[in-house]
Order: sequence, then C-alpha cells, then structure tokens
Amino acid sequence: MIETTDVLIVGAGPAGLATAIGLAQAGVEFRIVDALPAAQNTSRAAVIHAATLETLGRLKVAEQLISQGIKTPDFRVRQRDRVLLEARFSVLDSATPYALMIPQDETEAVLTTRLAQLGHQVSRAAQVVEFARQQDRVVARISSASGDQSIAARFIIGADGEKSLVRTSAGIGFPGKTYGSFLLADVHMDWPIAVSEVSLFFAQGGTLVVAPMSRSRFRVVAQLADAPAQPSTADVQRLIDLRGPSRGVKVHDVIWGSRFQVHHKIADRFRDGPFLLVGDAAHVHSPAGGQGMNLGVRDAEALASALTDFLRHGGTQLDEYAAARRASAQQVLDRTDRLTRLATLKSQAPRWLRDRVLTLVGRSPVVRKRIAQMLAGFA
Repeated sequence: MIETTDVLIVGAGPAGLATAIGLAQAGVEFRIVDALPAAQNTSRAAVIHAATLETLGRLKVAEQLISQGIKTPDFRVRQRDRVLLEARFSVLDSATPYALMIPQDETEAVLTTRLAQLGHQVSRAAQVVEFARQQDRVVARISSASGDQSIAARFIIGADGEKSLVRTSAGIGFPGKTYGSFLLADVHMDWPIAVSEVSLFFAQGGTLVVAPMSRSRFRVVAQLADAPAQPSTADVQRLIDLRGPSRGVKVHDVIWGSRFQVHHKIADRFRDGPFLLVGDAAHVHSPAGGQGMNLGVRDAEALASALTDFLRHGGTQLDEYAAARRASAQQVLDRTDRLTRLATLKSQAPRWLRDRVLTLVGRSPVVRKRIAQMLAGFA
C-alpha cells in the first residue's frame, strides 16, 4: 500500500524542520523523514543572525532559542591583537540586534519540540532509497527497520544536505570547489576578549573564528590543512597561539571537536518539477560569517510560504522561490569566497595593504552599518 501526502520532506536538520513547521502552521499535509535514528547531539552550526531570528519568530521558536543562547552584539576582524574592522549589531533596525550563539543540537531540539506541538514528528531511521516519477506525483521508496514502504507526494523537498539524494535524483548539477579542511572545536578556556564579541582573525595560515557559547564554552573554527579528526587541547592551543591574541589564552579542555571539508557549491537550480531544494542540498560555502544554517532556515520559510500558496491557488510561486533564493545564495557564496580569499593572502605586501584598507574603511559608520546588515542577513 502506498501512503499519499502533498509534500515529502527528506532531511530533518534545521532547514527541513523549519520547512515542516512552516507547512504545519499553514495546515499543509506533509511527511518528514530522516535517515538518522536520532538527532545529532553535536553543536556544528552555532550562530543565528538577526534576520533569521525574525524568521524563527514567525515559526514561534525564537523566544525559546534566545532564552538558551548567548547574545553577541559585536563582531570584529582582528590581526592578532590589532582590530582591523568592527561591526556592532546594535545599529540594526531589529528587535534582536545581535548574533545569537547557540549550538545546532539545541536549535534542532527546539524546532523538533515546536513541530510536536503542531502535531507532527520526524520519521527516523527512514532511508529514502529511490524516487520514481508517476504522472503528477513522485513515489519515494523508503527503507527502515520495520521494512520498506512507499510514499507518494506531489512535491519532494530535499533538505538532505550536501550529498542530497533528492538533488541527484532530480538531475540537478552541483558544481563548485573545495577550500580544504577546517578544524572545529568547542572548548573551555581563558579568553582575553569580551564575551560580547565574535572574533574573526586573519592569518597567513588561514582564518580563525572564536565565539562565546552557553555554559562558559567557546567555539573555535579554523582553516587548517590536514586538520586532526579529533583535535586535542594542545592542537587548539597551538592554533590560537599562532593566529589569535598574543597573550591571555589557555585552553583547558576540548568538549567536542572534529575535522570537516568546506566546499563552495551551488545547485544549478533550486527546482526541477516536483523536486525542490533547501539548505545545504542547495548551497554550501565557507563558514566565514556564519551564514550556512541561517541561509537554509530562510530558504525554508520562503519555500513553505510558496508551497502553501501554490497548493491553494496555483501560479508561479515555486519558480519565483527557486529564482529568488538561488540569487540570495549566490550573493552569500560570492561574499564568503571574497572574505576567505582576503583573509588568507600569502604575501606580506598584499596583507599590509589589506590591513591598511580595512582599518581606513572601518572608520566609516556607514561602512560598519552595511557590514552589520550583511552579516545579520538584511542585505
């Protein structure tokens, strides 16, 4: 027997969950499945920007997230002890003028609770094996511990990450390049910079980002060739000693750490007939600026709205979604690519010129506000 629904969401990360909540609030029929038996309990993405908090407010989860997270109103680009550029989110015309630091596992837990309040849950350990198009629907064959089942849906949403089966099944290209490996670690440490600040350090060897998190933790993300799969306290200490403040840092322990490859890719299109893409299935890029999850959540709200409108009235809403969100993603990819290349200049003369220019332009309140708006997702 084939189960039927209007929408099948594949993937229950932040983008998939946010899409599901948007559809549930609108009363659209859907199913959401995920291959993992349980939500991941690692922190991964750790920042929610102001524009995304507005989106999450409409999904009725922002208040809970804010109560759990750390508000960071300041962002600074540094070269060791020298501040090259700063942006203060307090200049934003927003009810949430800050970046909210909260680990992704906590974000997903809040989203999952909200979805349950709306009467829905994720079908887990449910691996989509294949899709078959049948006239005006797509049939997904799903394998789970209880056996195979088939779900027929009018639309399939790919929220299944960079290696998306939905995207490849739709024949959508995903061209791009790889930046190399990054080290990621959540640590306890002595840190000489105020916890109101997210710091981005430029260094010849690559970028270093340090951000405060709840429960007296710090998130450390750094470009590092041949990064260790499980970074040690010594690994993180050595990296910060080379790229971060010249004094006042002592790493006490690594709570969790990993190595990951960063790619710079965007799908050729975000829609192919009944197949639609959100989040990392549609775009991946450098973590510079902390835009990845934020972009995916804003994709999700836009797609839920477009699908609801289309299912009720018909029209061109889905094509408009695909065009608008791809343009937004391309803009973010271009910015993060420029920032990454700017941060990793190898020669001394270009680095000196970069630092001088950033210091000069950073004196302008107009420039600082524009940077805050871009980081926050409003420009």
